[in-house]
Amino acid sequence: MSNVSHYMLGKNIFYHKDRPVTTSVGSVIADNAIANLENSYEFDVGYVPAGYEHRPDLISDIFYNTPEYWWLLLLFNNITDPFEGFKAGDRILIPKL
Repeated sequence: MSNVSHYMLGKNIFYHKDRPVTTSVGSVIADNAIANLENSYEFDVGYVPAGYEHRPDLISDIFYNTPEYWWLLLLFNNITDPFEGFKAGDRILIPKL
């Protein structure tokens, strides 16, 4: 598996202040989702559970079993500030991958 880059696995690692940061932004999965967003109308409807307010990473973990797709939840739900969106009980769209 050493020949498989993180980009191919749906995540990228970069360094900030000498510490590794893992993100799915800029990955093949992310790029394809964004490029095909207009044609990607399949989604589930979910609700933000109590205790998960303003935490798209934790919400992503619930629906995708990984926190890495937090950005997709923001994008599909037209939220630009994760600290203001996703209030408990909010109805949200969960895009199918």
